[in-house]
Order: sequence, then structure tokens, then C-alpha cells
Amino acid sequence: MSDQTSTSAPAVSTLERVSEHTLPAVEPVPSQWRLTAVLVLLAGLADITIYRGGGFTGFAAFLVAAPPLMFAAARRLAWRLDTLVLYAMLALLAGKLVWCGTAFQVAVGFGLLTGFAVTLNGQQPHVLWTAVFASHTVMAGYVGLRRQWEAARANLPAVSTAAWLAVALPAGALFVFGLLFVLANPDLAKLFGTEIERSLRFVREWFEQFDLLEAAFWLAVMWIACGALRPLLRVPADEEPTADALDATAAAAERRPHGLYGALRNTLVTVVLLFGAYLVFEFQTLWFREFPPGFHYSGYAHEGAFWLTVCLALATLMLSLIFRGSVLREPRLAILRRLALVWSIENLLLAIAVYHRLLIYVGFNGMTRLRVVGFLGISAVVVGFVLVQRKIAARRSVVWLVRRQLWALAAFVYLYAVLPVDALVMRYNAERILAGDPAPAVQISVQRIDEQGLLQLPRLLASEDATIREGVRALLAEQAERWRRGGPQASQQDWSEFQWAEQRLRERLRGLRAELNAFASDAERADALREFHQYVYQWY
Repeated sequence: MSDQTSTSAPAVSTLERVSEHTLPAVEPVPSQWRLTAVLVLLAGLADITIYRGGGFTGFAAFLVAAPPLMFAAARRLAWRLDTLVLYAMLALLAGKLVWCGTAFQVAVGFGLLTGFAVTLNGQQPHVLWTAVFASHTVMAGYVGLRRQWEAARANLPAVSTAAWLAVALPAGALFVFGLLFVLANPDLAKLFGTEIERSLRFVREWFEQFDLLEAAFWLAVMWIACGALRPLLRVPADEEPTADALDATAAAAERRPHGLYGALRNTLVTVVLLFGAYLVFEFQTLWFREFPPGFHYSGYAHEGAFWLTVCLALATLMLSLIFRGSVLREPRLAILRRLALVWSIENLLLAIAVYHRLLIYVGFNGMTRLRVVGFLGISAVVVGFVLVQRKIAARRSVVWLVRRQLWALAAFVYLYAVLPVDALVMRYNAERILAGDPAPAVQISVQRIDEQGLLQLPRLLASEDATIREGVRALLAEQAERWRRGGPQASQQDWSEFQWAEQRLRERLRGLRAELNAFASDAERADALREFHQYVYQWY
């Protein structure tokens, strides 16, 4: 009998065994129905804002509306500080998407949304763990949806005839007598008839457009959302113990000479001398001097700044690897710390040199998106270096350092996503041109400019440089003509495709119609733009 029972029992998959050890076997019934309702609402929200919308404003609406729904399905309905911070970041990013969105911002938004889901499960949104969490949602979604289905079948109550009638009779009375009251008032009947007809037409059109691909989209959204709201994995302890804590718990925490002390000391002495010599060369060659014609701006200020940034990043890595583990119990640790302090000061001076090189390039021919990335990149490296100093001083673990350095990097990526980069860049270049320096005009010629950047160009119609003034006029006229040829449908977009910067630019160009009519001809615009591009190329 026992043998037969064992052979007839269903096999238990590895996935089921994992889920049984990581999640409670059965959730309370209210929690199950709450999760089901939220999954359906999230799928419907994604359908309206993304599948049938697809514009950046649609993505913005989803990123703002989805987190409160996700919170409503969380196991513990308690706000955490990091949860609130991430939601505030999502709201700010959504505002940027409505203003002038990009695919990069959408990607950042979904990364933040994943971090938000991590916090709902009582975990800190470390960058690497958030990536693992995201990859895990597919498996967790399968387990979660299957449990929801099984729980729904198991908990479906058996309803008696009397119970059905207790609901059906009042509803029927409400419908019949309500309909009679409506029919007794012609104006009310007309209003209700119009609204009912409109609602039925909307439902009919919606279902007529619904297809298998859209159904698959709903399933995918519910699948991933369920995996994010009911994960299987649990993150390990948030912090590794500090070196002090390790020493306190060790049976013998006495200071012992480290076998690599000599190598580490000599390495630090070497880099201190090398960095000192290079800083002298840097300040002699690039500071407090006039650059002659033909100076290699790109080599020094562009490529050179990149390699110096790599140098700083490598120095950060070296310091973090030197001051770890048993090195922290070296009796002569104070000597290593003093050498590291000197090297750290040199690294900060080197960071100032990188900023100076970037400023040299900006001073030569203006600002660009890539130069903004350069400033943010070196700033991220500097913050990472400061974190290394914090690690050494507080005797923190490498895991502590890596987590916070990735947070710092993610913060600068987010900052780039929410900043109106093109607006700041083109405003700076325009002010330089109006101040009498025509060199930044080359960036208007060679760089791709979005709507928020184009909004800064009409001020150049007052430039004293005729070639730049007419080139900008032709550029704006070309944009206006492109929209005009798009027809009325170009300005009557779906709500999800609305972009505030584009709307502002359209209104601005309509106000400049009289000035732009001078370039109504395609040939005249082409001639003015050709002359403009040839003129500004001297500063490329």
C-alpha cells in the first residue's frame, strides 16, 4: 500500500521546493484577492498608457500611477523612507518625460520602479540586487500566478440560491425603477441615453481592437508584476560587519605583520611620486597660459580628460583593495594610511585638473551633451573616491563600498536623465554667442538638438553676426516647415504622445511666422544653412 502511494504521488519540481522554502504556503484570503485586483488594474493601466498609448507622456502616467497600486498589494502596508524617496524620484522623472522624453529616461524609470518593488518587500534597493531581483521576476511570476489561480479555486465560496437572490432582487429593483424614473423625465432620458450610447460604443470599439497580442501583453504585465510583488528570493543581510566587528568577534584579534606590507608600502610610495611629478607637468603645460593657434584641444581636453578619469577610477580601485582584510591588522598600518592620505590629496588635485581640461574644451567651442556626461562622470569618480576614504576611515567591507559606489553611479545616471540637458547646453551656447563669441555656434551645426534645445535658439535672431543669425532663422524655419508638411494630424496627437517642450516650440514658431517667412523657399533655406555650416566649421 505504501509503495503504491509513493508511486502515485505527484512529483515535486525544484521550483516548487524553492518556493515552499521562501514563501508562506498560503496567504490570507484578503491578501490573495487584493493582489489579484492590483494585477488586473496594473495590466489595464499598462494597456491604456503603454500598449495603446506608447508616447512618453503615457510612460510618465504609468510610472506615477503604478507605484500606489503596487503598494496596495504589498504584504506589509507600511511606507519606508527609501520607498518614498524612490517614488519622489519617479515623479520627478515622469515630469521630465512629459516635458521632453527619451527612451533612456524610460529605461531609468523602469529601473527605479524595480527598486521600488524591492523596497516593498522589505529590502534595500542595492543596484546589483535590484538587477538580480528583476531577472528573478519571471520565475517568481509563474509561481505567484499559479498560486493565485489555485487559491481562487479553493476559496471560491459555494453560494446558495437564497444568497444569489439577496443580491439579484435589490439590483433588479434598482434597475427597473431607476429606468422608469429616467424615462419619466425627457431631458434626463436624453442625457442618460447619450451617455449609455457613448459608453457602449467605447466598449465595443475597445473590444474590436483587442487581439491576441494585446492579451499576451496583459498576461506579461500581470506575470512580471506578480513576480515583483511576491518574490521568491530573500536578500542576505544588508551590511557585512565592519572590520572592527570582525576583530571583536575573532578569537585572536592581535595585530600581526602582513606578508605583503612591503609590496603595498612600496606601491604607495611609487604612485605618490609618480602622481606628484605628473601634477607638476599638468600645471606647467595647461594652466595660466594662452593656447596658440592649432592647439590640439580634442587630444588634451577630450581624449586626455577621459584617460585621466580612468586613472582616477583605477586609483579608487587600488585603494579599496589595499585597505581590506588582514591588512587592517598590520602593526604599521599608520604608515600606509599616511601614504594613502598623500595619494588621496594628489588624486583630488588630478580631479581638479580633469575639470580644468573639460573647461578648456568648453571655452574653445561651447557646450555639448557629451561634455555634460564628462562633468557628471568625473564627479561620479570623485564621489566614489570619497567613499573609499570613508571605507578606510570606518574600516568598512568591500561589499559596503561597492554597494554605495553603485548607488553613487546610479544617482548621476538619474541626474542626467532628469536634467534638461539640451536646454542648458543650448542656452549656454546662445549666451556665449550673444556676448560676442561665435565659436559655440558650431555646436548648433553639428549636434542633434531636441525641442527643449531648439526653444533656446530664437534669442539668436538678435545676434549681430549675420551668418549665425540667418543660419538659425533657416534652421527654425526648416523645423516649422517640417511640422507644416506633417499636416494637422501632426499636432493632434494621442494624449500619451504629448510633449510640453514640443508644444511650447510650436507656439514659439507660430509667433515668429513673420520672421521665418523669409525662408519659405526650400532653396533659400538650403543656401542659408550651407553658408552657416561652412562658416562655423572653423571652430570644429
